[in-house]
Amino acid sequence: MTATLWELIAPHPDSAPAFTAPGRRPLTYGGLRAHMARTVERLAALGLGRGDRVALVLPNGPEMASAFVSLAAAVTTAPLNPAYREEEFDFYLTDLDARALVVAAGDEGPALAVARRRGLAVLRLVVEPEAPAGAFTLAPDGPQPAAARPAEMAEAGDVALILHTSGTTSRPKMVPLLQRNLAASAQHIRASLALTPADRCLQIMPLFHIHGLVAAVLASLAAGGSLYLTPGFDAFRFAGWLEDSGASWTTAVPTMYQAILRRAARHGAERLRGRLRLLRSSSASLPPAVMRELEAQFGAPVIEAYGMTEAAHQMTSNPLPPGERRPGTVGLAAGPLVRIADEAGRFLPAGQEGEVVISGPNVTPGYLDNRAANEAAFFTAEGRRWFRTGDLGRFDADGYLTLVGRLKEIINRGGEKVAPLEVDHVLMEHPAVQQVVTFALPHPVLGEEVAAAVVPRAGMAVDERELRAFAAERLADFKVPRKIVFVEEIPKGPTGKLQRIGLARRLGLA
Repeated sequence: MTATLWELIAPHPDSAPAFTAPGRRPLTYGGLRAHMARTVERLAALGLGRGDRVALVLPNGPEMASAFVSLAAAVTTAPLNPAYREEEFDFYLTDLDARALVVAAGDEGPALAVARRRGLAVLRLVVEPEAPAGAFTLAPDGPQPAAARPAEMAEAGDVALILHTSGTTSRPKMVPLLQRNLAASAQHIRASLALTPADRCLQIMPLFHIHGLVAAVLASLAAGGSLYLTPGFDAFRFAGWLEDSGASWTTAVPTMYQAILRRAARHGAERLRGRLRLLRSSSASLPPAVMRELEAQFGAPVIEAYGMTEAAHQMTSNPLPPGERRPGTVGLAAGPLVRIADEAGRFLPAGQEGEVVISGPNVTPGYLDNRAANEAAFFTAEGRRWFRTGDLGRFDADGYLTLVGRLKEIINRGGEKVAPLEVDHVLMEHPAVQQVVTFALPHPVLGEEVAAAVVPRAGMAVDERELRAFAAERLADFKVPRKIVFVEEIPKGPTGKLQRIGLARRLGLA
């Protein structure tokens, strides 16, 4: 079984395209393998190899994808968001205990200042003007990291990637993902989507996040398919990229799809129809109303999946046609074993709500340097090690998983528990609602009250009284938002996820 990134890429024909990009000639699989081998040798010449942690602060595009794959063939990669401020880079680079930082040739941003202050080696990623998409060389900026060492390819049990959890309510935790974790997850996604060498992914996700790295990049490479790697999400350019790329599929978060639909409603909706074989949605709940609108607009099935960093992304997925896609669910187990458990670690039958737990070859071996977090997150049952996802959900009789919400996001209204996701889905059914996020509003007596932030559809009017009445017809009284605020845009995280925790404070309501 494939267990490393090199083995994932090894079987495909030399002449087949791997990476393409706007205005660039393709990098073939033969070229990518040669590039990976040269990069491993270059790192070894600079004193870097297996076990060394190297941070990547690079813009989206073919070089970022290629840098991740090529460097991870030898060292432990740690992609960071280029938009971080200096104090954030200081925290992450220190926490990682990184040996080196890779930045673009002309980058003089805050990550560089932190690296120099902390004595990290700096490697410049240099791209020749006529080079194929993803080809680069590494040039040390200052002293090289260490004395040269023999070049070695990473093995299955080596850590290929370290990502931090979001840290919304606590200090971010470091999630190590082994070569075999990434290889397993990439193959799970390839199988779920029936990807073949004929498929091309229109890649619009941030490449410092597990979704883009695994679902787009590694799943495509596992299939021997290709990627059209954009500079990042841009709703205004999406239709043009779709026409130019010849892509057969894409993967994104719901807020990106909502932005694409808003743009299509105003300009050139016909440019989107019939071009894609499928659209994949993950990393946040996809409202059923948005799923229906996407399928009508693109004339293609929308496949909602469920993933998280600790699982090297995918855990469940709705099936492709002719299998049944069930809006409002995240589908069937699609890789690891997935169960519902109570607080004591006892598995619950279909229909009962509990915490989603997983076990499988894609699951992280455990957080780095965090014994308390590992003791809380892992337990043993039926002779297997299980990871607690922190998500509340239930299976139906056919094995489809419905997520109720994050356990830490559940609103406790005077002892009555409200799943904000349920309220989101109800309000999204109102024709004048473009986007919504339900959140906890502090209350002096109840502790928490239900509130919602709503983005109205362009050209449509709706008020708080109308929306509350709409919700009251479909929800129990204690679930109806007592406060609804209308905003032009709901705050989002760096990967496009709507921010639920802390929203009351960000909106000036607490």
